[in-house]
Amino acid sequence: MSYSTKGPKPFERASKSSHHHVINDPEVLRALTSLHVPPRQEAGQIGSLTIPFVPTQSEIEHVVAIDGGYTHVPIRDGYPSAAIHFFQFGALHFKTEDLFRLERFDHVSPEDMQRLKNMSRLKLALATSGARRSDCTSLEESVRRTLYEFLCMQQLEEDSSLMDTLAWFVFRRYQSSRSSRHTNWELGNNPYGGGKVMLNEGNMTKEFTFACPITSKTIFLTDVFRLHELIEEDVGAAGVAGYVAGIVEHLILLHIIRNLLRKDRAALKQVLFIMDRPTGWFGVTATVHTLMLELSEWLFDNHAFYLAGLEKSGAFVEHATLIREHMTAGSVLVLNDSYIYKFISPGEEDARRPYASSSYYGHKVIFKSRLGQMYVVSLPVKELLKTPQPSDIPNLMDVLTHIEQLHCDMYENALLPVALANKLVSLSAHPSSQILKAFAKSSVA
Repeated sequence: MSYSTKGPKPFERASKSSHHHVINDPEVLRALTSLHVPPRQEAGQIGSLTIPFVPTQSEIEHVVAIDGGYTHVPIRDGYPSAAIHFFQFGALHFKTEDLFRLERFDHVSPEDMQRLKNMSRLKLALATSGARRSDCTSLEESVRRTLYEFLCMQQLEEDSSLMDTLAWFVFRRYQSSRSSRHTNWELGNNPYGGGKVMLNEGNMTKEFTFACPITSKTIFLTDVFRLHELIEEDVGAAGVAGYVAGIVEHLILLHIIRNLLRKDRAALKQVLFIMDRPTGWFGVTATVHTLMLELSEWLFDNHAFYLAGLEKSGAFVEHATLIREHMTAGSVLVLNDSYIYKFISPGEEDARRPYASSSYYGHKVIFKSRLGQMYVVSLPVKELLKTPQPSDIPNLMDVLTHIEQLHCDMYENALLPVALANKLVSLSAHPSSQILKAFAKSSVA
């Protein structure tokens, strides 16, 4: 690594001729020749793997798009530096009839657009480097307590908080009959050391906390996400930002579902939820995916559940772009393990477990609409399978029907609710982050 400088001396620039040492090294050559790169899909194979898209008539009348954005903002330059992350989340709701009505007009009035911008916003500021809350003794405690208090305060105009919804989710309070399996959750890593710790619902306080069995210190219910494992006092907590976004977006989804069940259970079959992420919990939060599988199965068996996770980047989106010309318009490719490991993932297939079964609660499909747009969509299922069939993905054609209807020409393969939600909550690098930087510096003591 070359030297950098903050003073008048020049940067140390990399050598222009050292590459020949790498090229002529036999170990490097051996490493390159041993690599496995998934092959490209051939044109003739796609047709035999896809199924025709069959539009349906469903009861869906409402669409809720959930999205979030965050940006890193330095609050002190130089060394040691200090920074915070600003987050903004939203749930955008509109009626499908409003969208279909707009399609009949050449121009959209501000009043009509406002009808599509009925959004509830949540805001969060999280110290992630070189700073902590004054009432905490460490950065780790600062992050844990900030997320906990944020979820305790946010209600989305309901009479219960997102934290209350987290308890409803973790301890399966939606079940009419619960066993000890439902009322206990094994926390894989105690924030205060000592390995695993069992969180029993009966021992939880009204504030959604537990007493550590070793130190008697406070364990927050939010510690089920194990973010404390990613925080280092010297390095910082920037690595938790993506996980925080996934946690809050999922809790917004769960909060809306829970309140629909409480107020009008029949209304759930009229709502399509769209998330700007795959149907999965990843990294340190991955263990929670089992709870999502349980809830999905219960909803499918007892009520209704329409959810689409949209992907806009990554290996699956790149593969969809690659096979676009080989798929016929109005066709669906249900991805199974054999296909994923052969053409998309460089990993080796596990004969005993479905792809990403430790994090996903849904299966992916590649959908080419009748208008030619390409979408990578993941949909929740009752059970993850190695070779899912279309019948194994509940409401597949219903969800895809509305994805086709919600197309948007603003961006490549975009959906209107996702594009609008992103516009309303995303925090751009400029000028948003510059304004937030000035705001943070003027506000921090």
